[in-house]
Amino acid sequence: MADDKLQVGWADKVKLTIAALLVVVGVGGFYYLVESAMIVRVASVLGGLIAATVVGWLTVPGRQFYAFAQESVAETKKVVWPTRKETFQTTGVVFLFVVVMAVFLWLIDAGLLWMVRMVTGWNDL
Repeated sequence: MADDKLQVGWADKVKLTIAALLVVVGVGGFYYLVESAMIVRVASVLGGLIAATVVGWLTVPGRQFYAFAQESVAETKKVVWPTRKETFQTTGVVFLFVVVMAVFLWLIDAGLLWMVRMVTGWNDL
């Protein structure tokens, strides 16, 4: 991997195909076990997803995705979230803007309706 592109070898392709098949088998089990208890059917889907995750994690793209996810969580922790007061103030400004725009568009619509009525002679509506 000299350049930063993802190189997926044939072994990883086989593993990813197996992971996809495990998901399909898990979902298929949900429908195949239609007479079984719901917990068994849900366990079939979860088992397929867990097995696919384990197989996928054993690939290079899987490990890179895991590293990316960890970095994303670290970046999320760096975000400065707004305070409760800032949130309410921003929400209030947005709400006020929506009301002002609604009134503005209503006035434009009413004015255009009035002009069309005047031009067409439909004043009695």
